Amino acid sequence: MTQSPLVISVDAMGGDHSPRIVVEGLAIAAKKNPDIRFLVFGDTAKVESEFKKFPTLKDVCEIRHSDEMVHNEDKPSQVIRNKNTSMYQAIEAVKKGEAQAVVSAGNTGALMAISKMQLKTIQKIHRPAIVSIMPHRYGKYVMLDLGANSECTAVNLAEFAVMGNVLAKHALKVEKPRVALLNIGSEEMKGREEIRHAAQMLREASGDLNLDFIGYIEPHDIPFGKADVIVADGFTGNVALKSIEGTAKFAAAMLKDSIKKAPFSWLGLPFLYFAVRRIKKVMNPKLYNGAMFVGLNGLSVKSHGGADGFSFSVAINNAAMLVRQDFVSTIKNELEDIDLEEISQDMFYDVL
Repeated sequence: MTQSPLVISVDAMGGDHSPRIVVEGLAIAAKKNPDIRFLVFGDTAKVESEFKKFPTLKDVCEIRHSDEMVHNEDKPSQVIRNKNTSMYQAIEAVKKGEAQAVVSAGNTGALMAISKMQLKTIQKIHRPAIVSIMPHRYGKYVMLDLGANSECTAVNLAEFAVMGNVLAKHALKVEKPRVALLNIGSEEMKGREEIRHAAQMLREASGDLNLDFIGYIEPHDIPFGKADVIVADGFTGNVALKSIEGTAKFAAAMLKDSIKKAPFSWLGLPFLYFAVRRIKKVMNPKLYNGAMFVGLNGLSVKSHGGADGFSFSVAINNAAMLVRQDFVSTIKNELEDIDLEEISQDMFYDVL
């Protein structure tokens, strides 16, 4: 376990309402995590102005001035080598060992590109992935990739499965996570070649990888807890995620509209108070803020750009949790004796 103090690097200028919401998030997270110290990168004058609202933050934060910031419209290729931005410097602090994780609400593409360039991928991982924890009917599940890699090979998907399996064990406290590949059907012949190839790899290597691979999962089964880890390429995963979010918002809006159009339905609301409160709590997107870039030699966490202070604090909490669990080293250890590339090649030669 990581010894105190735990240091998290924060990009104070990323997001739609920075640095205000970032500082609010720091204040909330600091109360919940008294062992955390923060390196805060951004415009010193603006950050200090927000700090006046939370005087106790000065005891746990060190502000480091950055002349520039990454804007939402900036292309990764434009900012990847600009060392003067708050995002670059916040990530660099992790590379230098000054912090154990970085949190930013800034440009996703830029954060991924700079994180990958600075922190590098774990030796046996070909590509990092974006992963998030989501709610289902009976609890929570881990889903990746959510947009880092539009196209993936079978080896990439198998690596995502291993990383998702490790995250589910630590973040969800599931002893033997059920791992599934997202596909258009449950039959073995369904889906693209790389998905079928990945499935074969995971079946043959499940013992060595110490994971419970249950096969394919279809999109309509995701909300019903049939898997603890759901693996997809970045394009498919991102579409699935946004479809789930959109459906949840649609259902909530329809319920609200239906109640408004049926005045007598209000009479029953007091009897449904606790049920509605539970649903609202489970489906609250603020509780699931903080997508993680996994597969790197360091932790990089992406907060939603439109996050408020509370949801930004959740992203910080997620980063702290993974640091305490020594997540990066655990993935390295899981893959130390496994070569997925070799397994893939052996399968290819067996077919020939």
